[in-house]
Amino acid sequence: MPTSPSLVTDPSPAPRSRNRRADLVVVLAATALAIWVTSGMWWDPNTRAITVNSSDQALFEWLLAFGGHSVTHGENPFFTHLLNVPDGVNLAVNTSITVYAVVFAPLTYLVGPPATFLVILTLNLIATAVAWYWLISRYLVNSRLAAGVGALFIGFCPAMVSHANAHLNWTAGWLVPLLIWGVFRLRRPGRAVRGGIVLGLLVALAFSIAAEGLFFTALAVALFLVVWGVHPSRRAEIRAALPSFAGGLGVTALVAGVLLAYPLWLHFAGPQRFHGTGFDPLIHSEDIAAYGSYPRRSLAGWAGLGTSLAPNPTEENSFFGIPLLLLAVACFALLWWRAERAFRATLAALGVTAVVFAVLSWGPRARWNGRRTHQILPFGVLDNLPVINAALPSRLALVVAPVIGLLLAYTVDRLRARPPRHRATTGVWALGFAVALLPLLPTPLLTSVREPIPRFITSGHWQQYVSPDGVLTPLPLTVDVTPDGQRWQAYALAHGQGEFRIPAGFFLGPGGPGGRGRIGPVPRTFDSLMDQAGRTGLEPIITEGSIEESLADLHYWRVETVILADRVHGAKYDIHEDAVHRTATALLGQPQRVDDVWLWKVPPP
Repeated sequence: MPTSPSLVTDPSPAPRSRNRRADLVVVLAATALAIWVTSGMWWDPNTRAITVNSSDQALFEWLLAFGGHSVTHGENPFFTHLLNVPDGVNLAVNTSITVYAVVFAPLTYLVGPPATFLVILTLNLIATAVAWYWLISRYLVNSRLAAGVGALFIGFCPAMVSHANAHLNWTAGWLVPLLIWGVFRLRRPGRAVRGGIVLGLLVALAFSIAAEGLFFTALAVALFLVVWGVHPSRRAEIRAALPSFAGGLGVTALVAGVLLAYPLWLHFAGPQRFHGTGFDPLIHSEDIAAYGSYPRRSLAGWAGLGTSLAPNPTEENSFFGIPLLLLAVACFALLWWRAERAFRATLAALGVTAVVFAVLSWGPRARWNGRRTHQILPFGVLDNLPVINAALPSRLALVVAPVIGLLLAYTVDRLRARPPRHRATTGVWALGFAVALLPLLPTPLLTSVREPIPRFITSGHWQQYVSPDGVLTPLPLTVDVTPDGQRWQAYALAHGQGEFRIPAGFFLGPGGPGGRGRIGPVPRTFDSLMDQAGRTGLEPIITEGSIEESLADLHYWRVETVILADRVHGAKYDIHEDAVHRTATALLGQPQRVDDVWLWKVPPP
């Protein structure tokens, strides 16, 4: 059987024959699929939002606007006092996408945060498929068709499409093949320093865009290397490469440590840090049955075969369908049967990595088809360890998709290099690939019309009612379910209007049970009353005590102006603006009408 140059068998593969036509076809296919998935927003990014996750979209748009503003105004990109007055927000423990914000700052200033968000999201999907194609075609297989099949599956697998619902961090899957390439290059003799510098830069880049994804990649690569290295056929190679590899890792740690020293200090020891996360690992774990189910944004889901086994539509991290699982097993069996002893080390490492991460993704306790069992699983033992306790177990399933993609690529490559003797067997394999992959073809993300930013903000009229560096709050206060305040801030920052601060915000910060994190600040009387009115449509009972406590809250936040727009965006439910208006009037008195908002001036203490 012909042996293709491989990243895990040959640290310095021979130059590959170029097939630019095939390369172009894959790039065009990835571009077409990415635009298809995001097509609902391309008509007008400023008026459309992702239906199932408009809150995260608002957060990332804010991060893009703030990142560019911090660079042009010399502010700290890793900590801000624009949110959560007076304590501020530690962005190093949030998903700050700093590199994206800086690189795309000119575009943000030119076309605005919503359009920049859409451009990055689309480029992420394209780049993920193209980067995997580059790695697979240049280092792992001979067939460009095989590389295209594997790469396009990985780039548009159910997990990537579900995270395209506004997750700019998780859709940056192009980082993973670059990190894998960087790790295996460290084995090259005499290249420890150069390879370590390159990998160190990649680590710093990945941390600034998707720190959790970097952590998962490191765990997966480490597990792969351990299993691969203990195989008898690899022990001599490991002993020979170990000095260069260890030296390269040392250089990597030094380079990444220098670049990330301040963000890491903020992450683990800075103000407004927290331990763990505010998300329940029991809820955010993968249902075992989800692996054989179909995702909602796919042809199978469009045909009514999708399920709701994920904790939410953005976390369909497995959902491969039974045909693809059976095909993956068949691919593994064929490759194992045809493989020489050395390649079986790679197959064993891939298989163990997929199984371990699949089991870990099931979380602390097993769940089957929505029913929770009392069976404690490995993640339940590891959940108390530092760093691991900040990970959502369901996202560990993201490691499984690349393994399946690699098995598909290797299988197509082997079948093309050594076709089956009987034509019928070739037809069976082709049918198997079609039945497994066609139902997973993605459908466009659901989008809807977003509430317009009030003219009071877009015209800059707000500057007459808020002192420089002053605090303004929309009603209800800004949190994940009512993200308007950060959308308004993003507009003001990106259009050079200056800064206003808000007392809450959509972020992860301290205040959760047991010292863990929580979304947004700990609620106080005023925001609790506003939330109750907006969510239920019922005006809460207002007493002299609640008026005094609400004024005390506003003075604590240093709020000067309270604003209620005619239409308030609710990310999870409709907001009852009339009930919010009546409640705010009972607490603060009659408002004045300014442009298209109701405005209350907060009396001084």
